[in-house]
Amino acid sequence: MYPNDGFRELKRPACLRLLGQVPVGRIVHTRHALPAVLPVNFSLDTDDAVLLRTAAGSELVRAIDGTVVAFEADQVDAVTHSGWSVVVTGAATVVTDAAEHDRLTRTGPRSWVSSPEEVFVRIEAELVTGRELVGGRTRHGVRLPD
Repeated sequence: MYPNDGFRELKRPACLRLLGQVPVGRIVHTRHALPAVLPVNFSLDTDDAVLLRTAAGSELVRAIDGTVVAFEADQVDAVTHSGWSVVVTGAATVVTDAAEHDRLTRTGPRSWVSSPEEVFVRIEAELVTGRELVGGRTRHGVRLPD
């Protein structure tokens, strides 16, 4: 993090706790050699991996299976000028094991838009970083007018 930028670095356990409090994040991947960002609903697995559930034939699955991606979620309060942001970086893979797929069907995220054939995508939590806005609009500890 950058010193004196108004943000506080969050440790991994705090990042994972915060991720568990929001239903939507953004997956960052490469599409046609350019960065692409897509909002998705998600959940965390017991090993802290980010889980997505999507259509088996989706362009997203083809783009991310077997690649390293980033996943970002945040919560911001525009009134109090506070919030946090967490980024998980790791390998994304489609779950192919039948027993694992059955388990995730019971415990994993629910698709907001159903599809005839759905798959689960795991994003391994290899690198987890986060920042929290500390103090909102202040300068030298003094609240600034809005």
